Amino acid sequence: MTALLRALLSPVASMIHSIVALLLPIRARLAHQRGRSVLSAAGIALGVALGFAVHLINGAALNEFSLAVRSMAGDADLEVRGGRGGFAESLYPELTRLPGIAVASPMLDLEVAVAGSAGRTQGAGKGTLRLLGIDALRAAQVQPALFADEPQRLFDLLRPDTVLLSPAAASALRVAKGDRLSLVAGSASVDLEVAGVVPGLRGSAALTDIATAQWRFGRLGTLNRIDLRFAPGANAALMRERIAALLPAGAHVAEVEQLEEQGANLSRAYRVNLNVLAMVALFTGGFLVFSAQALEVTRRRGEHGLLRVMGLTRRGLVRLVLAEVALIGALGSAAGLALGYALARIAVKAGGGDLGAGLFRGMNPEIVFPPVAALGFFAAGVLIALVAGWLPAQDAARAAPARSLKSGDDQQMFERLVSVWPGLIMIAAGAGLTQAGPVEGIPVFGYAAIALILIGGILLMPRAATAFLALAGLPRAVPLSLALAQLRGAPGQAMVSLSSIVASFALMVAMAIMVASFRESVDDWLNAVLPADFYLRTSHLGDTAFLDPGFEAGVRGLQEVARAEFLRTDRLTLDPVKPTVSLIARDLPGGADKSLPLLGAARTRAAGDPPAAWVSEAVAEVYGYRIGTRIRIPVGGRLMDFIVEGEWRDYARQHGAIVIDRADFVRLTGDRRVNDAALWLKPGVSEARIESALRALPGGALPDMAGPGEIRKVSLQVFDRSFAVTYALEAVAVLVGLFGLSSSLGAIVLARKREFGMLRHLGMQRSQIGAMLAFEGGLLASFGAAAGLVVGGVIGFILIRVVNRQSFNWGMEVHPPYAFLAALTLVMVALAALTAFWSGREAMGMGPVRAVKEDW
Repeated sequence: MTALLRALLSPVASMIHSIVALLLPIRARLAHQRGRSVLSAAGIALGVALGFAVHLINGAALNEFSLAVRSMAGDADLEVRGGRGGFAESLYPELTRLPGIAVASPMLDLEVAVAGSAGRTQGAGKGTLRLLGIDALRAAQVQPALFADEPQRLFDLLRPDTVLLSPAAASALRVAKGDRLSLVAGSASVDLEVAGVVPGLRGSAALTDIATAQWRFGRLGTLNRIDLRFAPGANAALMRERIAALLPAGAHVAEVEQLEEQGANLSRAYRVNLNVLAMVALFTGGFLVFSAQALEVTRRRGEHGLLRVMGLTRRGLVRLVLAEVALIGALGSAAGLALGYALARIAVKAGGGDLGAGLFRGMNPEIVFPPVAALGFFAAGVLIALVAGWLPAQDAARAAPARSLKSGDDQQMFERLVSVWPGLIMIAAGAGLTQAGPVEGIPVFGYAAIALILIGGILLMPRAATAFLALAGLPRAVPLSLALAQLRGAPGQAMVSLSSIVASFALMVAMAIMVASFRESVDDWLNAVLPADFYLRTSHLGDTAFLDPGFEAGVRGLQEVARAEFLRTDRLTLDPVKPTVSLIARDLPGGADKSLPLLGAARTRAAGDPPAAWVSEAVAEVYGYRIGTRIRIPVGGRLMDFIVEGEWRDYARQHGAIVIDRADFVRLTGDRRVNDAALWLKPGVSEARIESALRALPGGALPDMAGPGEIRKVSLQVFDRSFAVTYALEAVAVLVGLFGLSSSLGAIVLARKREFGMLRHLGMQRSQIGAMLAFEGGLLASFGAAAGLVVGGVIGFILIRVVNRQSFNWGMEVHPPYAFLAALTLVMVALAALTAFWSGREAMGMGPVRAVKEDW
């Protein structure tokens, strides 16, 4: 028995002995190089934290959206949906008579503004909520979970002018049972009594009786949604075909899963870009680990040679180095998971599930720790560290033990990195990938091109550094001359020491160029689309806010107004699996070229052409509507023919818009109601005076009013708030790069103690050596900044022309932020010089005699 136990336990004991033998030198090394180990782990931790936090936030927001869709769909198998105008309620009995339909639940699904005090560019109240007008008895069969815990809610809804709120809506509006809720209807408001809260209703939503919804919100005789549940044994595909055959123009039928997918598609591009941006920090953290490990392996070349002489194999040395970086990666990943979870909870509480971008309004997502995803991010952090440490580990194993024990062998790895071909091949491959299209709307090849060009640019740095430094000559100043000589003699070391800062600086430059270009383009676009003196709008107040023809006539009759243009907005579903498109019917007295920021010349109309339409960039890209294309779009419940006469730029509606002449819209629909207006004032009329005159008109209390300057200011503030997360992620990536620069310079300086001792033995003063190190740090940082600006400029161009175009389907002009980039470059160079100088103070502690003795 004893022999058997010994045989069984012997492999385990051997494995434990190997692990302990491996961990002891690792522990000693990490303790000795604690500062650089902590910085490397911090780089990994920040990358993992940002990636994990963004993943948690996106997952929570999508889960909450899915739960909201499910809570409102219940047990429905299909949903019939119409546009903002809806469809005739006569469709409902037609569907109920179809064989295979067990239950049909009619609805009026509206986005309604909560009424309040109107103000200049501040909205009409407390935001919007989703109001569902339902037949309570029918809905109880399709959505039983809404009423299962308290059947009395069914009877509450049957009372006129009552409403049931979701917990999120009740909390946001601070109302309780028995309170009154005022909602916008037309240019007035409707007061409804809060009858209670429905725990199973998700998001910012409310339920009311369908008769109340139709009556109070001017929708008599119309519906815009019918939920259907099949009878047992019904053929789903056949039922869908039969239902689709009955639908009017503008209505479509979809499964609940399709609706969830459509909702997710609304924010997919934003979420993917946010994820990629979050992983930038992890990417630069990997360069930080590579930089630290490459310099550490160089510094310990003699130690590794001694281990080889004592019997450690090449494979064992590789395992030792990789185990060190794996431990750093594991520690950083563990810390990153904890930090990322905390950041996610804080961010959701502060900015919501969309981080302030306005894509998931009215939702309160719950952050839940996902073990599988956490394990994936932990593994990603460790893998990045291992990949970063692979080249240094291989170099340590390849070095001959006898040569490693000699002084002056610390540039062997760097010499192998000077070849330009790998870098050129990667840059060429990246340039080729920019010509590829998106994959399901995601610029996958654009991201791959950025990664290849970034890595290729870093690989070209040694040769570029050699050429750059050769042009400098030999100045008379001894410290500067020695600094140049040192850098010329170690171009590969310059690449390693600057890899993390070049990576982060290039990416930061690229993002800064993209964001600044976008902001400047939006500013230019606002100048183009705001030519009038004063504006008013209700289009942001949901589906039920509008201004009647009497208000329009009153505005045109004001003595302060020289000219007025009005518009009406609607929503079109051109494809059930894609987001809705805005239809804008606006007055075009001087032609579209005078009212829209057209891209290129408009088409010349020909005799017999159908009515004209102008499409935004997003519509042209997603649906292929080019100039001269004949299109059919649902207007007034009918499919109508139009011809595309121009393409225009629109930054206000990400998913696209189609503009038609309002005269055509009124002729086809008979709807003369309006949402927004642009006013040209007579000379001498102030904004305060025209606002007072407008407020005095019947219905004038509803719209927001402002001049073009105030609208531009608020719009740019919204832009900055939307990109606040981008700015924060950029800052973290740069911080990781600066950590890498400090760590690398510190490692280089501390590894040159004997060199400094020799220089002092030859007569150099401490101040001269300090100046030499400051010059080295400044030159390295200057070269890194120059490389980062070049590579970052190329990446920025790809972000603008490829990634942004394929993600959001709109273009922009390139506007680099020269002042910001210059300031950042100066800060980086100054920090590098200061870091090198202070590191040199510690390294110069070795006396000249001892240095000469050790170098002998």
